[in-house]
Amino acid sequence: MLDKSVRVLRALEREGAATLAQLQVATGLPRATAHRLAAALEQHGLVRRDGEGRYRLGLGLLALGRAAADGFPLAELAHPALRALRDDTGESVQLFVREGDARRCVVSLQSAHGLRWIVAEGALLPLAVGSAGKVLSGATGEAGWVQSVEERERGVASVSAPVVDGIEGEVRAAVSVSGPVERLGRQPGRSVGDRVVAAATTISTAIARAGYHPHRGAGGRGR
Repeated sequence: MLDKSVRVLRALEREGAATLAQLQVATGLPRATAHRLAAALEQHGLVRRDGEGRYRLGLGLLALGRAAADGFPLAELAHPALRALRDDTGESVQLFVREGDARRCVVSLQSAHGLRWIVAEGALLPLAVGSAGKVLSGATGEAGWVQSVEERERGVASVSAPVVDGIEGEVRAAVSVSGPVERLGRQPGRSVGDRVVAAATTISTAIARAGYHPHRGAGGRGR
């Protein structure tokens, strides 16, 4: 039953809002089951109904998200380097971690430009496309970065580099700079690659000094 409840929440994450019929299609669950689970989640504040009677994610998830973030110090440790990278490049900056066969955006800092590429914090994106997905899949160029141009979204370019666990040498996250192709060009790595690598290295050093090991999950600190 838990798996089915999560299926309802994931469907609402993708769809934003859904009628019961749409929720049934999105989850593949029988109508009665989808209705029962949505009603139960609504009682716990994890699902809500909007003015049109459609199901949406509930505000109770905000508290859970904050609690999860508090137990995930990687984002906090990465913030100084990510802000510096955003200010230096003038483009949007993200930090992604792998989640199964996808990647989750755990930090997103927006560019000050009116024309910019925005990735919402918490967004779940595919691994197969985009420079960050490739980095989290183990691909790293000779210069330490990977670039992509219009792979996932038309008109968008990105450059990513790995955050590495200094103890085990494994890729734990990906730092990414993304923005319009008209500013970053079709070879974005040439202009921002070294700076993305420097930021990723700074974060790798920060987590090593803090004794934080991302593979241990939330609260995984040790000295």
